Amino acid sequence: MALKDILVHVDSSKHNAARMDAAISLAVDHEAHLTGLYVLTHAHIPGYIRAQISAEVLEVQAKAAEEAAKKAEAAFREAAERAGLVFEWRQVSGELVETLSLHARYCDLVVAGQHDPDDGDLNGGGDMPDRLILSVGRPVLLIPYVGHYENLGQRIMVAWDSSRLATRAVNDAMPILQKAKHVDVMAVNPAEAEEGHGEVPGADICLHLARHGVKAEAHHVSASDVDPADMLLSRAADEGIDMIVMGAYGHARWRELVLGGVTRHMLHHMTVPVLMSH
Repeated sequence: MALKDILVHVDSSKHNAARMDAAISLAVDHEAHLTGLYVLTHAHIPGYIRAQISAEVLEVQAKAAEEAAKKAEAAFREAAERAGLVFEWRQVSGELVETLSLHARYCDLVVAGQHDPDDGDLNGGGDMPDRLILSVGRPVLLIPYVGHYENLGQRIMVAWDSSRLATRAVNDAMPILQKAKHVDVMAVNPAEAEEGHGEVPGADICLHLARHGVKAEAHHVSASDVDPADMLLSRAADEGIDMIVMGAYGHARWRELVLGGVTRHMLHHMTVPVLMSH
């Protein structure tokens, strides 16, 4: 499968430029069509409170939202035109996750941002990007809210645990893996994996990748006293990794919310872009 149709979530946050630059970089590398989607959301205001807000105040808020959307559109168009891309702009009103999911189902990849708690509900609050990952049916590339990631996908780490979700993530990321200069397949605590790894952890998936023209190296590490997500991020820093590929929510989301989990930890603490599939 080629990566030919990319959608990027555009908003008015301070992190929007880094997200757009990452999406544009991928679109250029893969000669892909890029869609910028801006979702005009409306805060739910109970009727008894809305009745106390003047029409003028509501009108000012609506006008401010439209102005923010226009600024975001201008920035997107300027960046996409400068890159020489084939692109389109969409501005839609609706609930953020539902709208993003609907439009992204007609693309190969959706680029979204890590939730920044300082942004409040600007990016969907606690619903983003968790619900998007679970509902969209497409791989989601998450860009951290700290840093800038214009050149990504050169040095990739695959978080491998032999699960269905890890397998799906590898398949979804194949076009990016095929263009990478370096790919590490990392198994953390392979002896504890529910699915099993075979005699040499990561060897079988590396062989599969080789048949697709991807030169990958298998690595594994055991550290029961370190969170697996922290281990992945630590190794990523040591190896100069610029993207992690992993399956998301191998356990029920409520279980990860209560007990913690690799996906949840990664969503909160990612230091490089992470491509997640569910």
